[in-house]
Amino acid sequence: MTLDGTNSLVIGAPGAGGVVVVDPGPADAAHLRALQQFGPVELILLTHHHHDHTEAAPRFAALTGAPVRAYDAALCLDAPPLVDGERIEAAGTVVEVVATPGHTADSVSLHLVTDAAADPAASATGSMLTGDTILGRGTTIIAAPDGSLADYLASLDRLRGYGAIPVLPAHGPMLPDLAAVSCSYAAHRRTRLDEVRAALTTLGASASTDADLVAAVTDAVYGSVDPAVRFAAEASVRAQLVYLRDDTAA
Repeated sequence: MTLDGTNSLVIGAPGAGGVVVVDPGPADAAHLRALQQFGPVELILLTHHHHDHTEAAPRFAALTGAPVRAYDAALCLDAPPLVDGERIEAAGTVVEVVATPGHTADSVSLHLVTDAAADPAASATGSMLTGDTILGRGTTIIAAPDGSLADYLASLDRLRGYGAIPVLPAHGPMLPDLAAVSCSYAAHRRTRLDEVRAALTTLGASASTDADLVAAVTDAVYGSVDPAVRFAAEASVRAQLVYLRDDTAA
């Protein structure tokens, strides 16, 4: 589920003296020590509430004295929740908060506004930390009711507008082009929706989240899925059925 594990990202301008840590991850003592080697931690940011991103946050805050900020106020320590569009100045950098719900309701991406483009001629600058909204490989789970496919597609469209900037995901390797991967992700989701529609036609059913229907559609669309992650496939099907049901109702 976490590919190679959860990436904790350390942000700081050269010579700034301090750093910002994003998603300190599980409560692993050696990992938390490693995160502190880059300099004093000024701020801890969380991309969303999932355990593999947030478990260590209270302990890491106690170790470093740094406040914790997230979109969900329940995750914050000694600081207010993040606000969409807010620009945070810390560790010599500027971090723009970009609300990207879909994977979860509280998911945010973080635009590193002052990150220099690899190509001096590039029109788009900065880089984007995407949490679990975009992964380094594969696709993310959208688990209704916390997750929403409608919100997710809107978030992908918003991210696409930032252009061809690097993607720093919370799982997997860095990707070179946010606009391209956002388009690819959206196309994949729409293909899955077509497959779900076809499955419903074959089954002679309309969209609902009835457990038997979810299982049958999962068999039709994700038949070869590893049994260990079937629950994720069923969660995605449930989110797709909610999307189709709401779209029909509208």
